[in-house]
Amino acid sequence: MAFDRSELDSMRQRWEQANVEVEEAGDWRPLAEFYTADATYGWNYGPGWDFMAVGRDEIRDYAVGYEMDGLEGWTYPYQTWVIDERTGDMIGLWKQVFTAHRPDGTPYALEGVQGSWFKYAGDFTFGWQRDFFDYGNVTALYTEMLNAGVATAGMHKRIERVLDAAERREPLPGWYKLGQAPVPFW
Repeated sequence: MAFDRSELDSMRQRWEQANVEVEEAGDWRPLAEFYTADATYGWNYGPGWDFMAVGRDEIRDYAVGYEMDGLEGWTYPYQTWVIDERTGDMIGLWKQVFTAHRPDGTPYALEGVQGSWFKYAGDFTFGWQRDFFDYGNVTALYTEMLNAGVATAGMHKRIERVLDAAERREPLPGWYKLGQAPVPFW
């Protein structure tokens, strides 16, 4: 299904503005309104786990809720977009940047390429989203921040939540063993 390019550009602008607002508020849950009721949102968590939220409620509660809790002070500025009006595919490449800086003045930021691949569904909503980032770089950055003493209380709580779940051998909401998510990634 083809889409009007001006509609896709408007969607991109609305999405970017909403992201700025939720970053400032430290609560990403309002972004759930940008998805269809049956949308899916997933990403990979390294060699053993995938994350998948199915439906707007899980996207709100898990993907942009539970998974983002503790990441106050982080921004995800979009660097560029690739948009295909013939298919509704929208790929936004972003950075993950924390407000604190290293002693040398550089910000704590995730290295490598990060992004989101969206499938536009019309009516200013997405039918699905797949994020991609280097989980190894995330782990290295969080470790560096913990060692430097700049990790926030929310980040500590987030890390403890993951470690507690691993110790109990129970996946967190939306976490599935690799390849077992209820919706295929591609």
